[in-house]
Amino acid sequence: MLRQLRSSLLAVIVLTVLLGLVYPLAITGLAQVLWPYQANGSRVERAGRLVGSQLIGQDFRGDPRYFQSRPSVSADDPAATEASDLGPNSARLSLQIRARVRAFLLREAPYDPGLIAAAVPADAVTASGSGVDPDISTADAAIQAHRVAAVRGLPLAAVMRLVDEHTDGLAGGLFGPDSVNVLALNLALDQAHAP
Repeated sequence: MLRQLRSSLLAVIVLTVLLGLVYPLAITGLAQVLWPYQANGSRVERAGRLVGSQLIGQDFRGDPRYFQSRPSVSADDPAATEASDLGPNSARLSLQIRARVRAFLLREAPYDPGLIAAAVPADAVTASGSGVDPDISTADAAIQAHRVAAVRGLPLAAVMRLVDEHTDGLAGGLFGPDSVNVLALNLALDQAHAP
């Protein structure tokens, strides 16, 4: 019995050192060598100032000059990433989506008068699994482009050109639909057309 206890204790110590120290340090070192940008948070800087992360959604609510990110149950707080855990049959989720559709139409319809609830893209009214998704669909971006162009006094074609330039095809649709990184698009919009 004492022999088994020693073997067990030795196994715990060895596995703790290997899996708790050696493996994480090796993976961290490998990531720093092979993918330093991503390993360090994909931080985006402008003029030496940190403005966000390419991989974490930013909160642009309240400023109609910018494209808006997906809804978030974590209030776009990357330290509190979470999902609502509400399933497709949830009455609460259904109410949330209906409220988000109304809010989306209130924000966007004045700039796109033909916009109806059936044309609102799903990603514009549903939160992502993490709550901080950095991308929106091209359909969502195309609708929001009307507002951004009108508020900034720009031709819609100029704003749509920026949307097209910042659209990621994700291997030709193999890994999902085309999407647009909101932070990158908003920074490009500021750079190309200073308010």
